[in-house]
Amino acid sequence: MEAININDYNNHKIKESEVIKRVLKGEKELYEILVKRNNQKLYRVIRSYLKDEAEIEDLMQNSYIKAFTKLYQFKLESSFSTWLIRIGINESLARIREKGKLNHLKEQTGNENKNSILEIPDDKQLNPQQTMIRQEAKQLLENAIDCLETKYKTVYILKELEDMSLKEIAIVLDLSLENVKIRLHRAKTMLKNNLYELSNDKNIFEFGYGRCDRITENVMKSI
Repeated sequence: MEAININDYNNHKIKESEVIKRVLKGEKELYEILVKRNNQKLYRVIRSYLKDEAEIEDLMQNSYIKAFTKLYQFKLESSFSTWLIRIGINESLARIREKGKLNHLKEQTGNENKNSILEIPDDKQLNPQQTMIRQEAKQLLENAIDCLETKYKTVYILKELEDMSLKEIAIVLDLSLENVKIRLHRAKTMLKNNLYELSNDKNIFEFGYGRCDRITENVMKSI
């Protein structure tokens, strides 16, 4: 059987299905590949429900551990990330229920007009001034996203930041395709308005480097 280099986790020539099959056969160290591939996405999803960073990392670990213990139930018909997101959302909602703050996420919303929202393009080489301007723009956008209700924020993050299809989002959130479209349009409308009112903080939901390594290490120690 071909050896897999853990450090090549971003090399998608290493098929997800192959990694999962080998983890199930006992090579649990390969689960680290799945963790590293999905850290950014899982962080952003849970971040759309909760804001406390320590709590988010705790729920990320819980989600990975639960996914590992139930991995034998995973059907290779869908992507692991979609399955993991469902677990992450359920963990988030359970935590919110514990706090008595569960919102009615299944509310239907009226039709909204389509509106475009500010997009921050990738830049080439940035000088210090451009870097500062870009950082401030990211901070402004993250604050605007944080002002959205959870049901709109989740759809926006999955579509615009994680580039999931509307159909995938509908499946993950157990919504109709039409309702996903409505929430996305509503989110963009509210973001457009919020951007006029907000002015500072953070770095567009990035989750990497030391934090990514820490989550991965903690998960691998726990399984």
